[in-house]
Amino acid sequence: MTALRGRFVTSLRIPRPPLRLAKLAAIVRNLEGWRRWLAAWAAGTLSALAMAPFFLAPVLFLTLPVLLWLIEGATANASDSPQGATLRIWRAAAAVGWWFGFGFHLAGLYWVGAAFLVEADKFALLLPFAVTLLPAGLALFHALAAGCVGLLGGVGLRRVLALAVALAATEWLRGHVLTGFPWNLLGYALTYPDALMQSAAVLGVYGLTLFTVIVFSSPLVVLAEAAPRQTQTAPRWLLALGPALVPLAAGWLYGMARLAEPEPPAVSGVRLRIVQPSIPQHEKWRQEKQREFFLAHLELSATGPDGRRLGLAGVSHVIWPEAAMPFLPLDHPEALAAIGELLPSGTTLIAGALRLEGSRAFNSLIAFDDEGRVLSLYDKIHLVPFGEYLPFQETLERMGLEQIARRRGGFSSGPNPRPLVMLPGLPPIAALICYEAVFPSAVIQGADRPYLLVNLTNDGWFGDTTGPYQHFHQARVRAVEEGLPLIRAANNGISAVVDARGRVRARLGIDARGVIDASLPAALAAPPYARFGDTIFLVGWLAALTILCFRWR
Repeated sequence: MTALRGRFVTSLRIPRPPLRLAKLAAIVRNLEGWRRWLAAWAAGTLSALAMAPFFLAPVLFLTLPVLLWLIEGATANASDSPQGATLRIWRAAAAVGWWFGFGFHLAGLYWVGAAFLVEADKFALLLPFAVTLLPAGLALFHALAAGCVGLLGGVGLRRVLALAVALAATEWLRGHVLTGFPWNLLGYALTYPDALMQSAAVLGVYGLTLFTVIVFSSPLVVLAEAAPRQTQTAPRWLLALGPALVPLAAGWLYGMARLAEPEPPAVSGVRLRIVQPSIPQHEKWRQEKQREFFLAHLELSATGPDGRRLGLAGVSHVIWPEAAMPFLPLDHPEALAAIGELLPSGTTLIAGALRLEGSRAFNSLIAFDDEGRVLSLYDKIHLVPFGEYLPFQETLERMGLEQIARRRGGFSSGPNPRPLVMLPGLPPIAALICYEAVFPSAVIQGADRPYLLVNLTNDGWFGDTTGPYQHFHQARVRAVEEGLPLIRAANNGISAVVDARGRVRARLGIDARGVIDASLPAALAAPPYARFGDTIFLVGWLAALTILCFRWR
């Protein structure tokens, strides 16, 4: 039997992989000093192409192995010195990870600088600091991951698994430490196209990060390790390609099956009109323009998608974007009266607005009835550091940085956990203002499950950069994770109606001015991620860590 198995394996011998792959790995490992850091930075920069709007995930088949080879080279050099070897290894590997992370976030978040050009006379001098300091800080999480990989050592799949475990853990930390900033998590590389996105309903984006590293790192790392041998048997090739092909095939088949399921009927009696005014950001807050912009919202609300003024007959709910009214509407009776005149009987307006409660300011979603009365409101919980509130305010005020916040002291956070918004004619709503939509497992915080997600945002700060596309894609993944439809109203794009499987049913692009008329897609039964949250990710992460520790021993 053994002889038969040997003849069978021999018959499956495959020509060896090109030695050039092994030579490439050796060249990368042998880089030193600034060349090693430059290579790590370049690999991180290219990795940003896997994010929206490019979705060039195959680039990770090269960049993640390069990261591992650079870590191997750095740790090999550091281990030559017996004194303080552990710390030296960790620092050498962490430096590689930091440069990789810096390149990744610099390329992926460059658009943050556009916000500082809206009022260039005040903030342009801060642009270089914003564009570089944020990526530099976020890169510390990659440094932590790479340092851990360096200490664990190993080769081939063991090192791949170490990187997957470390990066998944540090990305989870990035989404939770301090205020959290889970933007451009590596798991988003496996959320395009729509079929692959469906895996988020089970694993969530943090779970997808774990698989992203395994899928894209294993082929070249394993093949490069085996390349110097004369020939490779089929099991060696399967060892290289299996960790990539099996998860991809499983995710694709699951996604195709999920997308093929019958679509439940739209919610009866609901007809939505989403308004996108595309007001230039540099003019939005000018006091002399307040009336003009408010009237523009009223006019668009009464205009159909074809541009004709059709009124609001048949429309049950009108949705305006974040901070749609650049003033305090609750302090202006004439504005409330105008809203009442706009809305037919039984129609509700959902609008983003600022409001004051004593000395505290809130960035809010406010719902008005057909008489301009407030039906319900939601105050934003997850505020943007330095944009909506100033961390360590007293210290930073002495440095002159209080001007970054719109109001002195910034905004106040609303009640936590997130309350559901209850409105006539609509099922329970989870309201998300601006980047609250990028926090996995945090869009629903109470015991009761909502029926839909409503995301009001103003991405006009960032123009036609990659930022608004990334923001929109991440909001779509929240819809898949929770099995809920998403209604999104943006000041200048991207406004959209997204069903519970993340498919875009209607949209208005960046700088488009107009409205979307749409029915409300139905919610689905709560998928696994909606029921268990990050518990599934934690179980998978612990399983991977257990395997890694077993192999390491």
